[in-house]
Amino acid sequence: MGGNRGGMKKNIFFLFVMAFFSMLVLAACGTSEESEGTNGSSSDAGTEETAEETESEQEEASTEDEVYQIGATQIVEHPSLDAAFEGFKQAIADAGLEAEYDFQSAQNDPNNASTIANNFVADGVDLIFANSTPSAQSALNATSDIPILFTSVTDAVEAGLVEAMDQPGDNITGVLDMHPDSIANTIKFIDTYFEGSTIGLVYSAGEANSVAQIEAVNAAVEGTSLSTVEATVGNSSEVQSATNSLVGEADVFYIITDNTVVSALEAVIAIAEEQDIPMIVGEPDSVARGGFATFGIDYHTIGYRTGEMAVEVLTGEKTTADIPVEVPPNMQLFINKEAAEAQGVEWHEDWDKDAELLEPAQE
Repeated sequence: MGGNRGGMKKNIFFLFVMAFFSMLVLAACGTSEESEGTNGSSSDAGTEETAEETESEQEEASTEDEVYQIGATQIVEHPSLDAAFEGFKQAIADAGLEAEYDFQSAQNDPNNASTIANNFVADGVDLIFANSTPSAQSALNATSDIPILFTSVTDAVEAGLVEAMDQPGDNITGVLDMHPDSIANTIKFIDTYFEGSTIGLVYSAGEANSVAQIEAVNAAVEGTSLSTVEATVGNSSEVQSATNSLVGEADVFYIITDNTVVSALEAVIAIAEEQDIPMIVGEPDSVARGGFATFGIDYHTIGYRTGEMAVEVLTGEKTTADIPVEVPPNMQLFINKEAAEAQGVEWHEDWDKDAELLEPAQE
């Protein structure tokens, strides 16, 4: 019995040792698996973060390398509209974006403007720059998807481009070319220095831009010593005869920012100088070409601001619906002293301090 007890003790001890070693082995395996699991999760997370960073860098590189296709439509070529387009392109370049431009002039034909817009849509351009009211109207009629940024538009609401200044359409917005006080200040200027005059207005009745301005002129004249007389044209070849028809009735010409008339401005200038009729105009470029005076804005500036809006749209920072239509930030009295003399205008000393004197444009 004593021998059996000794054997039993040995067996119990052996079983205890075996159990102890088994526990150590199991513990070691568990620690190893846990460590592998932890290392695996960390490795997977690191891989995911690296992939996300790489994807982000690729997206940034893609944006930087992208060349945007921009269709630029302009109703006619003349210095003011050309300056707006140059300003637009400069803003795009200053933002570091690369763009290829398909510039098309409608040659003052609304039918051409429609064809141009439809071609841009067919080409799938990234954005349309519409430089004038007819150009913007044609672009909007052609697409409701491609973003349209306009300028050189006098009244975007009246032209049917937007419902309200602060509520642009889903794919259109831009910058107007008429400061709210421009016409009122011009009429006040004429009433002050050419009291009792009849103002001769030559414009295209086919341009919504022009009709809106003429209505504003006639409204501003009410209650002053002034009156107006009008002559309309259908195309630029009629500008000379329409202007001549006002000789003998008009004491002062006021040529608004009508694209048709401004494209043939030299015909009006010649008559103004021949007949000693002061010619007030709608923007500084026309002053430099031979107009006497304007309360105008800088077209390069409004083109540049339109380009800044385009950058926000192209980069996805905003949509056109997020950007209200804007008016020009500044307005200034510009006078061409040589033109004043050529048109028989008596000089007033206060113009020296109140106006920015422009030199005639070099031919």
